Amino acid sequence: MPTWLAIAIGVILVVIVLLALGGIVVNRRTRAAGAASFEEHVLRADHDLAAAHAADRGWARETLEQAARRALAERHPDAEPDSVQLVQVIDRAGTDEDKAVFVADAGGRRHELTLGRRGDDWVAEDLA
Repeated sequence: MPTWLAIAIGVILVVIVLLALGGIVVNRRTRAAGAASFEEHVLRADHDLAAAHAADRGWARETLEQAARRALAERHPDAEPDSVQLVQVIDRAGTDEDKAVFVADAGGRRHELTLGRRGDDWVAEDLA
C-alpha cells in the first residue's frame, strides 16, 4: 500500500472520530437543555394547577391524572403509561374552556394528551 494512501486513510479516520465525538457532545448538551426546559414546564404547570385548584375544585390532580390514564388506555389499550406528567394548565373563564395538557410515556413512545373539561368530567380532546 502506498504511503500516501495510508496517510489519507488515517486522516479520514481521524476526521470521522472527531465528528462522532463532536456529535456526542452536541447531543448531550441538547438533551440537557431540553430536560431543563421540560422541568420548567412541569413546575409552571404545578404552579398554575395550584392557583386553578384554589379557585375551582374541579382541578384536583388525582382526578386529572386518572382521566389522563383512562384516555390513554382507551386510545392505546396495549400500552400502560409509565409516567403521566401535567405540563400545562389552561384555566379560562367558566369551566367548559378549561384544558390540561399531559406528557405521557407509554409503550416506549412519548405522547402529548390534551384533556378538556365537560361539566365535572375531563375528556380527551387530542392525543399526539
